[in-house]
Amino acid sequence: MKCRKCGTDNPKQGSVCGRCGAVLSTPGDLSETQVFVSAETVPTGRTFPDKYEILGRLGHGGMGEVYKARDRRLGRIVALKFLSPKLSSDPEARRQFVREARTASALDHPNICAIYEIEETAGGDLYISMPNYSGTTLRDRLERGKLPVEEALAIAADVAHGLGKAHARGIVHRDIKPGNVFITEDGQVKILDFGLAVLAGSAAAGAGGTILYMSPEQIRGEGVDTRTDIWSLGAVFYEMITGVPPFSGKTAAEVAESVQNQVPQAIKYFDPNTPPDLERIIAKAMSKSLDSRYATIKDLLDDLAKVRRDLELGRPAAPSSIAVLPFADMSPQKDQEHLCEGIAEELINGFARIHHLRVAARTSAFKYKTSSLDIREIGRQLGVGTVLEGSVRKSGEQLRVTAQLINVEDGYHLWSERYDREAKDIFAIEDEISQRIVEALRVTLTPEERQSFRTSPTTDLQAYDYYLRGRKFYYECRKRLMELALEMFTLAIRHDPSFALAYTGIADCCTYLFLYTERSRESLERADEASRKALELRPDLAEPHVSRGQFLSISRRHDEAETEFETALKLGPRLFDPYYQYARDSFAQGKFAQAIELYEKAAAVAPDDYMSRLLVAQVYDDLGEHAKAAATRREGIRIVEGLLRANPGDIRALYMGANALVALGQMERGLEWASLALIMDPTDSMVLYNVACIFSLAGEAEKALDCLERAAAAGLSQREWYEHDSNLDPVRSHPRFKALLERL
Repeated sequence: MKCRKCGTDNPKQGSVCGRCGAVLSTPGDLSETQVFVSAETVPTGRTFPDKYEILGRLGHGGMGEVYKARDRRLGRIVALKFLSPKLSSDPEARRQFVREARTASALDHPNICAIYEIEETAGGDLYISMPNYSGTTLRDRLERGKLPVEEALAIAADVAHGLGKAHARGIVHRDIKPGNVFITEDGQVKILDFGLAVLAGSAAAGAGGTILYMSPEQIRGEGVDTRTDIWSLGAVFYEMITGVPPFSGKTAAEVAESVQNQVPQAIKYFDPNTPPDLERIIAKAMSKSLDSRYATIKDLLDDLAKVRRDLELGRPAAPSSIAVLPFADMSPQKDQEHLCEGIAEELINGFARIHHLRVAARTSAFKYKTSSLDIREIGRQLGVGTVLEGSVRKSGEQLRVTAQLINVEDGYHLWSERYDREAKDIFAIEDEISQRIVEALRVTLTPEERQSFRTSPTTDLQAYDYYLRGRKFYYECRKRLMELALEMFTLAIRHDPSFALAYTGIADCCTYLFLYTERSRESLERADEASRKALELRPDLAEPHVSRGQFLSISRRHDEAETEFETALKLGPRLFDPYYQYARDSFAQGKFAQAIELYEKAAAVAPDDYMSRLLVAQVYDDLGEHAKAAATRREGIRIVEGLLRANPGDIRALYMGANALVALGQMERGLEWASLALIMDPTDSMVLYNVACIFSLAGEAEKALDCLERAAAAGLSQREWYEHDSNLDPVRSHPRFKALLERL
């Protein structure tokens, strides 16, 4: 049949559209098609109660039929819902029909459809008498497209208020969906159809509902509580804001798999100007983890009320959004790439401290470094309303920096400027650009946020130059470049002994070298000393706490490490590293549930980061959640493919992507990527170790052992890695592997 939303012809009724995921309207789904407006011809073959004058049929579905009628005694117009004739002899259907009436009649609330009575005709037909509302279902309202934010908020709040009444009585609706939300002509919202309602905590009541809006625990047939309705309301809210359901599939089974294992498309993809608080609320309502979901409908209502107040008062509940692209190097020698990236990174970090400004993560923005895409398309892909781009030209001690802020919607400049200064003025230039962007976006800063822009990481230009070079090397995650990064950070400290971020760089490099090359006491002690010094100099920054946490983690002082990571999250809740490094520490302790949560949050902060996704996939596999692992790997591979198109020489992306491909059964492609990474750097211990894992998963035992032995010889000597990495299970019983463990 034809989908009413997108027009696609679908082969079967009673399912979901294979193109857009919309519910296909069928005569068998009363709650999705019922409209209390015009009457149809009354069919014969049914007995009607004498006290009502039947005026026409309003709708029909799998459970029953609804008729428009006049109450002869009271003169009011009502709707009579009859149990379907084909179900009238089914005792369970009759019990469910009666339960709907009793449940709804006990809930006297403006946002719940009232029930006048339930009776049986002389012919044995069960019917419910209820008000005949004039208006439309939310399902039919959504056929015209997504709703304005204010309207969606109001409807969600009204549904939540109605559910609050039910939940206070211990009742779970279990079938909140657009077809069961009715909007009267005067704008009043009514929850319909309590036919599936049960008492909270019912152990065997998980099944039932409408697949597109069912919670994961419902789909699994588990016991439900009030948080089940919160999930469904979150799914309806998502559709009101975006115009499409959060999950889709060609069959019910595909939708069920998507609900349990997929993450919905980010709301900012549909509208970059959606209030981030709204996106956070919906994400929390639809958390797959019951413990992470709203505990009560009141908690959800409190957050909705705050967003509504902000909108009514004109506060920036829908913050501006921006992506900062790496500046282009226009210098004659083309030797200022580190400065170009450094300026962009400093601006990103500064903007990230502003509560009412949504900023694309470094990993997301930097993948467009060499892109030829139109700036408007880049902005749309990043889900932001504005994009900042610029260029740097350095000649001797003279510096020319240009910057322009572009509106993604129309491509016009909101602001642009050119700075011709001496190189030593780079910090003043960064500060001025930040201030102008804040003004152009009309963002109001708190005193603390304003002060953060005025605090330069160092006042020494040469120290800053070395620091930026060091960060560029560090991000490559390879031994020889890590050693170069360490040299750069050390030089930065010589020029400015009070440069806290340079100390964090030294600590991070030494931690990496200790973990992935030889376990030298010198590296460990230097990481300890540098991380302490960074904290002493700038305890107000998140980065020193992350560096200190990493050192404490590799020293197996996990309680202290967790304290540092928690502090870092408070200081930088929108930074990637605190979540990512905390997740790795949690995994090292065997706290897999905590590791999963932190990896997922790292991925949310940096949507285009592949590492957190591919690492959490292995945790899912180790816990036996293979469907989640596969879905997460597919998403990680998608990101890796995009990065490799922009930077084919990204070795870490190659070998981590190769591991995911092989785990998904794409052996040939995975082994090709792994071999390419090995050719590009055949002596790096991390490359060798990870390629060994790939060969192991692919059943290439001898090749895996060759790489493991070479990785150990190159300095990767952590015995626990070799002992506990599940990727190496296929070679664990091999004599060469046992001999390698003995040498370690």
